[in-house]
Amino acid sequence: MKTLYIVRHAKSSWSDRSLSDHERLLMRKGIVKTKKITDFLSKQIKCPDLLLSSTAVRAKKTADLVAKELDYPEDRIVTSKALYHADSEEIFDEIYGISNNINNLMIFGHNPGLTYFVNLFLRPTIENLPTSGVVSIEFITDKWEEISEAKFHVNFVVFPKMLK
Repeated sequence: MKTLYIVRHAKSSWSDRSLSDHERLLMRKGIVKTKKITDFLSKQIKCPDLLLSSTAVRAKKTADLVAKELDYPEDRIVTSKALYHADSEEIFDEIYGISNNINNLMIFGHNPGLTYFVNLFLRPTIENLPTSGVVSIEFITDKWEEISEAKFHVNFVVFPKMLK
């Protein structure tokens, strides 16, 4: 079995126009909403084997927040430039490259790619994976490169506004 957690980065700020899109920071509101998600995750899941994040500051900082709550060492978060604004095919390519020794993978990235990706597995589909939203899918396979064809089960879809 392989379990995948897909996490959209927390709400980020556009206030500092001198920063590139890649360097944008998290808003305080985004950190607060992510705390709701990390509280939920800490009660629902065991610590993933690997956290994989886009290199964008907002995605990596979101990964840092989640890692801290799940007791995952921040220095073990792997970053990938390919996840920065990746489409579904690029997301699959990143996942296919993961060692099959890893059974629980958490990915941090961006829309619209993450929404398109999760909608390959969700019925009904969602209009938008909001900031700090998480989708968990369990695949009945031992190989990451087989997930696109494997039977699967959606464990949960959770957004900050669903949590108190």
